[in-house]
Order: sequence, then structure tokens, then C-alpha cells
Amino acid sequence: MSYRVAVRALCEFSAKSGDLDLRFTPSPSAQEGMLGHRTVAARRSPDYQSEVPVEGRYGELLVKGRADGYDPQQNLLEEIKTYRGDLARMPDNHRQLHWAQARVYAWLLCQSLQLPAIRVSLVYFDIQSEEETAFVQEHSAEQLQAFFNQQCAIFLSWAQQELQHRALRDQGTAELRFPHGQFRPGQRHLAESVYKAVSTGRCLLAQAPTGIGKTLGTLFPMLKAMAPQRLDKLLFLTAKTPGRQLALEGARMLFAQQPGLPLRVLELVARDKACEYLDKACHGESCPLAKGFYQRLPAARQAAVQVPLLDRQALRQVALEHQVCPYYLSQEMARWSDLVVADYNYYFDSSALLFGLAQAAQERLAVLVDEAHNLVERGRGMYSASLDQQQLAQVRKSAPQALKSSLQRLNREWNALHKEQLVPYQVYQGIPAAWLKALGLCIAALGDYFAEHPQGVESGLQGWYFELLQFARVAELFDEQPFIFDVSKRTLSARRSLSCLSLRNVVPAALLRPRMEAARSVVLFSATLNPRHYYQDLLGLPEDSVWVDVESPFAATQLEVHIVKRISTRYAHRQQSLGPIVELMARQFAARPGNYLAFFSSFDYLQQVAELLAREHPHIPLWLQARGMDEAAREDFLRKFQVEGQGIGFAVLGGAFGEGIDLPGSRLIGAFVATLGLPQLNVLNEQMKQRMGELFGCGYDYTYLYPGLQKVVQAAGRVIRSQADSGVLMLIDDRFNEPRVRRLLPRWWAIAP
Repeated sequence: MSYRVAVRALCEFSAKSGDLDLRFTPSPSAQEGMLGHRTVAARRSPDYQSEVPVEGRYGELLVKGRADGYDPQQNLLEEIKTYRGDLARMPDNHRQLHWAQARVYAWLLCQSLQLPAIRVSLVYFDIQSEEETAFVQEHSAEQLQAFFNQQCAIFLSWAQQELQHRALRDQGTAELRFPHGQFRPGQRHLAESVYKAVSTGRCLLAQAPTGIGKTLGTLFPMLKAMAPQRLDKLLFLTAKTPGRQLALEGARMLFAQQPGLPLRVLELVARDKACEYLDKACHGESCPLAKGFYQRLPAARQAAVQVPLLDRQALRQVALEHQVCPYYLSQEMARWSDLVVADYNYYFDSSALLFGLAQAAQERLAVLVDEAHNLVERGRGMYSASLDQQQLAQVRKSAPQALKSSLQRLNREWNALHKEQLVPYQVYQGIPAAWLKALGLCIAALGDYFAEHPQGVESGLQGWYFELLQFARVAELFDEQPFIFDVSKRTLSARRSLSCLSLRNVVPAALLRPRMEAARSVVLFSATLNPRHYYQDLLGLPEDSVWVDVESPFAATQLEVHIVKRISTRYAHRQQSLGPIVELMARQFAARPGNYLAFFSSFDYLQQVAELLAREHPHIPLWLQARGMDEAAREDFLRKFQVEGQGIGFAVLGGAFGEGIDLPGSRLIGAFVATLGLPQLNVLNEQMKQRMGELFGCGYDYTYLYPGLQKVVQAAGRVIRSQADSGVLMLIDDRFNEPRVRRLLPRWWAIAP
């Protein structure tokens, strides 16, 4: 059995040395890099060969790659690197890595063409000036073979370890048994559907009720499929932290059920959650964990693979024992783990780490997407951008003199863009070319300045640069994808206005589709994936994707569902609704005292009902969700739901308490939902409705109804968490009785007449 490794991955493993150095220097974008390579190749002779495929073996290693260019007339191999700024400031360890790649490519080419010697050129191409700087060495084939063997020898013991681990992992997952002995009702159907999907290489949309055990019901069959489907890695992607914790808890159950299971599980967390020294910069002169990082990395990596479950705490412990950065150790371990638990953005974002690693290593992946209804909005957000002119004004005040003119030009074009706008909010058909030109010039000026001044760059200016880059990247997609470009204008005085520019992705399907297609199978599961066509259209799923609606493990008698038809929660009727809602809540609380959640469309509405209830029925304990609650405040809110307790917690539908929380048994016995959850009626949503109508023919449903009812069903799912639970659900609004709304409610609900 061979271990396949790319030239770049081999050299990054064997030839990296020195400090972790992430001081910001503006590097070329991927598009600029490709253009730079093409420019260099176009300058060469007609015999010049670009992207030359090469491969070679060393023991069990199969090393493959593509050399940038080879000139047979000069017997010259070129490794091309694009850059911007001062080449003299490039760290020495970067050049060592570049030379290592060039020499490995040179040996593989010598072997392929039976060359006794070859000239090797490291070509640095400045994307601004388009000037080349070439460093040339001449090597015999014997010298290059010795270097190749040396790099491979460093990697080989690791590769042999990985091959052995892979064999043990495949055997262990094949023998894996379900930890609970038997499946819950409906859970087997879910597990079988997942296994069939990955076995046939298809995507699956699985709607499965809350409380069915979706985490283990998807994770277990996917692990069982790893060996027969030759999967390199499994990704479990979540929208929120509680989803990550459920996945890790599922892994712990599997380890407990099968001690010694040879499976490597890794949790990826955001940089600000993993960093030990948030007040220090990521380089050896500032952070002690960056100093000599690559010298200590091999021992840390070896120690990390001995820990089966590398959650945040376990990985931090290994990192600190070896004095390396926990965050960048986790990124390294993403290469060598079997199951990675992470946020959506690690795979679906435009610069996603896990997607990039999989593409570079040509890995065979399967992906589980937890609470997949969230991927619509999260996907839109990943491919949207906004800029605030107020931030530009602040940046201009402190910017160096060299940047004043480019920032002023951008501000001038910005003012011209909204000068004739008479309303606070307006949607435009396109982005003015003059403004885009000013944006491009400003980005270039900032990039040049940062390249020439790598030390001491002001953080606000750097943050502004990143925002400009994101806006420019999204703007490149504007004419090809469904986007809305809008301007929100604030008038400060008769002569002065500022505005915020937004590029909003409407349908992320085309941008998510390459991620879907790159995996062997993507399984998206949630309690709310109805109707199927809505998610199929917006998430870019392949045409042959499968949709299943898993039966509920709960009896209809467990949840008493009432539609309160005599109350309207429409904005125009809100004041009239306060008294009837309060009386309904008080009557239900008196009939069955216990803990309830009450969901409303806004904080204002919530506050008005809570104040009236407290005044009319002061004996009923109340606690309220507040705007901007931090994690500690959210935990305090949930702690009030005591076993056998009594009271009503007020929350906003679609907020922190509408999904992803678990209050089993008597901790929660009922919910009031005083809203359909419809997004706010405003100019932006009306634009969304218009675009959805143009694309799919049912703009209202796609913009308002489906997203709203999805929040309602999620919130209702907090009440029944196990087969021992029972409770009541009050749907407060006459519109819940409309046939098109009732069709979107779960099939197992028995709605009282």
C-alpha cells in the first residue's frame, strides 16, 4: 500500500523551520498568483512547458505534483513565486521552503526525462511591477536525488505510521457497534438513509424531529462507511457551539462503547478562543509560542496523534506542554485527523481551511451538516460584504500621508454615489464603475504601503484593508450571481451625509455547490427542512440528492398543540393582542403550573407583554431575554428552568433560545409562540421577495413564510426532548390555521380542534 503525498505537502512537513511568523504582509490573491504564473510563462520560448506533471517513489511514498515550468532548450526548471513589496524582507525560512520544493520537482523531472543534471531557477515575480528576480542553481541528478531522499526519509516514518493508523482505523470503524444497543424509533431510518447516501455517493437532506438523536444517528453510519467507501476524513459541521459539543459527546460515547477505538477526533475553534496571548502579535519577536514554532512542532504533532479526542482543552494541554500555539497546532492536526468537528465556515467559506486542505491533498471526504436550515443565512453571509463610510472617515484621520490621496479619492466617489439619493435606503441595479475603480486603487495603495512598512501597521487601517478586500471579492461575483447592492444613507446636516454600502448575496447555491460536489457525500440534517425545494434551490444541492422525512419517535399525545385563532399578532393589531395573550398565559399557567417559554417577534413586543403580565398576575415568576446577552447571561437565563420549577421565560423567536438548547422533563413543559416568525416587512426584504419571485416564482414563500415557520418549529422543538416528556404548545395567531401554514407544521403534531 502506497502513501500519496503532494510535493508541497511533503516539503511543508520536512523543510519548514524557524518561527511562526504571521505579521501581515499583503500577499497576492489566488487570482493574482495565477495571472502572475501565466505572465511569466507567456514570456518564455515556444518550447517552454508549463504545469509539468511529475511523480516519483521512495519506499512506500508516492510523491506527485506539477512543476511550474521547464525550458528544454536551457534544461532549466522554474519554480515561480508571486509576491508584492520588498523581496529582501521575505523571511529566510520561506525561501528555504521554496528551494526545497524546486529541488524536489527538479529530481522528479530528472528521473522522468533521464537527465544527468539540471538547472533550477527560483523565480520571484512582483505582481505590481511585473519584474522577475531569478536565483539559479545547477545540480546533478545525484545531488537532487539525495535531497529528495532526505526529505522523504523525514516524512517516511510519519507516512508509515499513518498507513498503520489508517488500517487500524478502518478495522475499528468496521467493527463499531451502536453505543445504545438499539436505535430510537426513527433513528434507524435516519442511519440507514445516511449509509445509503454515502455508499451511492449522493447528497442527502434528512428532516428528523428534535429529540430523535440526530447526532449519533448520522455520525455512527458515516463512521461505519469510512472503510468500505475509502474515506480519508469525515467533517461534522455545526452552526453554533452547542452543536459542536453534541458531536464531541457522541464521539465520547463511541470511545466508551469501544475502548481503544483508533479514531482521531479534532475540535476546531476560532482563533480568539484558542489564542493564549491575545495581546501579542503572531511572530517570534512578540509571542513565546511562535518563537521556534517549527522546531517544536514535530514533537507536538507526534504527541497530539496519541490523544484520541482532541477537544479544545485536550489540544491546549498538548500545545502548552510543547510550547507551541494551540490554534496553529489545531490547524496542523486538521491534516491528520479522521473526524473534524468545526463551524460551517471551515468548509463552506470562500477561503475555508478544511476545503483547501482536502483539495490540496485530493482527499475523499464525507460531510455532515448539523442544523442545516441555518446554512441558508450563513451561506449568504459568507458571500456578502458591507462598508461603512463612518469607518472610512475614522481611518482617514489617522492614515499616513502617503495614503491620504487614495482614501480621499474613494471618499469622493462614495459621496458622488449617494449624492442624489433622496431616501434613507435605496437599491441600485449595479455598482458604479468609478467607485469600483477608486476601490481598486485604494486597495493597491494600501497593499503597497503595507509591503513597504511591515512593522507597526495601525490595526484600524489593517482591518479596513481586509474589509475592502472582501467587498472587492464579492463585487467580482456581482454580475454572475444573484446579489442586491444597496445604500443606506444617514444625513448628518444639510451639507453632509454618510452611507453604508452592502452587497448581499440572495442565493448562495452556485457558491456552495462546488463544496457539495467536492465531497463523496454531504448529509444535511435538521428538524426543519420543509419544503424540500426551498433548500435544494438555495443550497446548491445536486439534482440527484435524496430527501427523507424521518418518522417521529414521539406520540401525538405527548404534545398538546393549540392554534389560538382569535388573536392576531400582526403589527397593526399588536396593542389589541396584549391583553388576550396575557390572559391566555395566566390561564394556562394556572391550569398546569410549571416552566414555560414564550416567544415573540421582537424585544419591544416581548417587553410589553411581560410588563402587562407582571402587573396583572404578579404571582407568576418571569425572566426575560435581553438584547446582546453574553454567554454568562444566557446560561443564567437557562438556569432558571429548574426541575419542578415554575415560571415563564420570555424570548425572541429566532434568537439564542429558539434552538440548540435542551430543557428535558419538567425543566420545560410548554411554549407560547406569539408570532409566525416572518422576517420584518421592509424595503430590503421586499427586494429579496422580488428577486426570489424572479428566480423561483414564489417570492413571498421563499422570503417570509418558509424562514418564519422554520423558526416556529425549531422553538416548538424545545418542549418535547425525550419519549418520557409531555407538554403543551400554544400557536398564537389566526394565520396558523391557514392551510398553507399548517402544511409546513410537523406531521406528527395532533392539532386540537
